[in-house]
Amino acid sequence: MMKINRLIIGAATVVSVAAAIAQSTATGPAPAGLAKAVFAGGCFWCVESDFDKVPGVKSTTSGYTGGKVANPSYEQVSAKSTGHAEAVEVVYDPKVVSYEQLVDYFWRTIDPTTKDRQFCDAGSPYRTAIFVQDATQLAAAQASLAKLEKSKPFKEPVVTEISLAGPFYAAEDYHQDYYKKNPVRYKYYRNSCGREERIKQLWGSLPLPPAVTDGTPTK
Repeated sequence: MMKINRLIIGAATVVSVAAAIAQSTATGPAPAGLAKAVFAGGCFWCVESDFDKVPGVKSTTSGYTGGKVANPSYEQVSAKSTGHAEAVEVVYDPKVVSYEQLVDYFWRTIDPTTKDRQFCDAGSPYRTAIFVQDATQLAAAQASLAKLEKSKPFKEPVVTEISLAGPFYAAEDYHQDYYKKNPVRYKYYRNSCGREERIKQLWGSLPLPPAVTDGTPTK
């Protein structure tokens, strides 16, 4: 594991979700007219940076989810004992970008073939995951995964989990917008970690943000 002002990173698993949607304890609803999506793709600094490029994304928040400890600290999550993954909560305008587009874009920003690892970082807090908010998102994420399995340009199986969203705990302030606050350190970390090199190896090129929709709200 690289030690570049980081303690942890990386992961993946496949989890089937079919029930208990109504019992979700996910964080509160998005503002009126907006929607939420939660993705874990290793280092949340990088995931936040990637989704901030997407037209229609109104905000991104780095945080922790998928575990059993309430209000965890970065140190607790880094110790790999909370069950949480580093993740990013994306608030977006479904009239501009659809959930399906966000999921398709997410695949292209990660290595979905490695379990409990992303690039230079290893450990369950860095597993890749899609945390669905409701049955509609679940169906969309599963459909996207099925499509990916048929079209992926690599042989390895996809091990990214699709899980029911639970409470999302915002990370400490110094983690928010890290790539903006510390651009030199961020670029050094991202390049040294081999993230973009591996993405090119898997996908052939770096991802482009999804184009805006025709204005039809996502259903």
